[in-house]
Amino acid sequence: MTTMTQGAAQVELAVGGMTCASCAARIEKKLNRMDGVEATVNYATEKAKVTFADDIAVEDLIATVEATGYSARRPAPPRHDVEGAAAGPSDDEQADEALRPLRQRLVTAVVLAVPVIAMAMVPALQIEYWQWLSLTLAAPVVTYAAWPFHRAAVTNARHGAATMDTLISVGTGAAFLWSLWALFLGTAGTPGMTHPFEFTIARSDGSGNIYLEAAAGVTAFILAGRYFEARSKRKAGAALRALLELGAKEVTLLRGGLEVTVPTAELRVGDRFLVRPGEKIATDGTVVEGSSAVDASMLTGESVPVEVSAGDAVTGATLNAGGRLVVEATRIGADTQLARMAELVEDAQNGKAAAQRLADRISAVFVPVVIGLALATLGFWLGSGAGLTAAFTTAVAVLIIACPCALGLATPTALMVGTGRGAQLGILIKGPEVLETTRKVDTVVLDKTGTVTTGRMTLVGVHTAGNTDEKEVLRLAGALEHASEHPVARAVAAGAAAEAGALPTPEDFAGIPGLGVQGVVEGHAVLVGREKLLTEWAMGLPEPLRRAKDDAEKAGRTAVVVAWDGEARAVLEVADAVKETSPEAVRRLRALGLTPILLTGDNRAVAESVAAEVGIDEVIAEVMPEDKVAVVKRLQEEGHSVAMVGDGVNDAAALARADLGLAMGTGSDAAIEAGDLTLVRGDLRAAADAIRLSRKTLGTIRSNLFWAFAYNVAALPLAAAGLLSPMIAGAAMAFSSVFVVGNSLRLRGFRAAG
Repeated sequence: MTTMTQGAAQVELAVGGMTCASCAARIEKKLNRMDGVEATVNYATEKAKVTFADDIAVEDLIATVEATGYSARRPAPPRHDVEGAAAGPSDDEQADEALRPLRQRLVTAVVLAVPVIAMAMVPALQIEYWQWLSLTLAAPVVTYAAWPFHRAAVTNARHGAATMDTLISVGTGAAFLWSLWALFLGTAGTPGMTHPFEFTIARSDGSGNIYLEAAAGVTAFILAGRYFEARSKRKAGAALRALLELGAKEVTLLRGGLEVTVPTAELRVGDRFLVRPGEKIATDGTVVEGSSAVDASMLTGESVPVEVSAGDAVTGATLNAGGRLVVEATRIGADTQLARMAELVEDAQNGKAAAQRLADRISAVFVPVVIGLALATLGFWLGSGAGLTAAFTTAVAVLIIACPCALGLATPTALMVGTGRGAQLGILIKGPEVLETTRKVDTVVLDKTGTVTTGRMTLVGVHTAGNTDEKEVLRLAGALEHASEHPVARAVAAGAAAEAGALPTPEDFAGIPGLGVQGVVEGHAVLVGREKLLTEWAMGLPEPLRRAKDDAEKAGRTAVVVAWDGEARAVLEVADAVKETSPEAVRRLRALGLTPILLTGDNRAVAESVAAEVGIDEVIAEVMPEDKVAVVKRLQEEGHSVAMVGDGVNDAAALARADLGLAMGTGSDAAIEAGDLTLVRGDLRAAADAIRLSRKTLGTIRSNLFWAFAYNVAALPLAAAGLLSPMIAGAAMAFSSVFVVGNSLRLRGFRAAG
């Protein structure tokens, strides 16, 4: 996809071959060194977004990426799969296809490495030719299963870089090659040779030591970590699919007086199409016939359905909640508001800084230091006259002990336990990158509709005049509204049924577009709707009801007037009610050091009323989806680390743009996919729990990473002194792994706040 801006072009490239966040940083650095080029590379989405001068060809950009050791291509255009018939493999099938080789390598490594480790650690299993059986089992692990690490290490070496892949490749390679030397040229291949179970710190004959369990175990552990990371990464981009799938799949066109159902992709600007009650509007257009209420809350955040009639604009993917409409298409395909929102989400995702993994940052220094230490050890022992075998043994021991197998478990075990505990509490965490931002977040932006509020119209107040009985008002008004499909009418009918019990059946009923309903109930001529409906029947509102109506509208609520037998009797208040748990949730978020801000597309009066009820001081109202992204961006530019909580399609781009996106699981698929954390229950209190759990999980990962290195670093002096036995090497590997797993399991005790 290439777009032009003034004096520059922009292209999005699909990048292949990245194995860690430092790969993305290296590609970004190389691209940005080109004159007239600005690039951001996202490891999670495997895309590079590049803005470049007109005199640069896209092929030059691709060549630069390839020269860095990776592949690049223009991404395939998105398929608009209207009727569900795939033009090729689905996104899920492609993701599974990409994961299959990694899964095969992992299974191979685990199945073969377990007996190798068992034989090395348990002397009872060391049969006469156990060392040769170990070699037979370990060889496929170190060659086939570990091949991605070796390939990445070679690529890194060609460009003068070192990452964890380098350390894994060098460590496992050294352990395997030394074991081969010891077996074929040393004494380790002697039948009956054993590694006794003892922790002896003494110089040993290197020709009798094999380290196959270290080579196979490290490979298996780290492949497991990579596999779990890849599984969390595969969801990147699902927000875009969810957005594109949100629209109507088919549309009923009006051609020559006939109704013809066709796929939405066949719509053209100027076509007229029919939208029945309960159907989605197929594309952006203008109403030419009919009137109705359109529920646009998923796009605009407005909790009250919008009344539309001939001449009014409507947006694709919104829901026709009332009468029959005929709409003339004004925008189709990539020009629609829905498509523009999908583009906003993609821009926001690609603009997110790739999380620099702590292990990679450490390895950038750790790997060269270890290799330098190994060479220095070799030189020292050769210089001291210890002989080639002893000198080489100590140098290899340094490389072996420096390769921390627990590193492969550090992130995935904590993530698995943390995400598992989160799932039990209704919190879904998408991946390790998410956790790194939770520690820094200081501002939480809350969407109103469906997040702080229920997202449903609810009867919240009844005001009567004179001696009118409240239950009678509800029975008569509810009976008429029950026959209407309008969302406000449904709210009145539901509230009336809950308060007044079974509702009578109207003897006569008529809907008046844009005004309300009228009919006969139990012998009374009843009107329910706007004040204008009463005016047409020459009725006015008495002063108490006038005040109640004005107060309701000032608070941003919908006022419904009820009259019968020629007299106004009551005013009903309908609104999107605040969730009972929202005030407590806001208090908990403040307790975590976060400043809450209410952000909504709804009108200011409604927003301020809701904010006052839940205890939020700052309100930003009447914003469109692209404005929500701009608000988040502005807060970030002011130095804030922003969390965003939302549930609608209109929140998806802002969720993706925010440092931390929390999506309500009761909301749209687009919002859920764009968010970093999903709150399954739809309870805002879970947002505070999610941030607490994420911070605790991140802390566990950091302590795991520390100890994964610490045990091995502590043994480095022993290795350099030539005092490291195979048993100590194996014990350091096993103990650091057990510690990491045990530390991670502590997350199972996490409790939601009471």
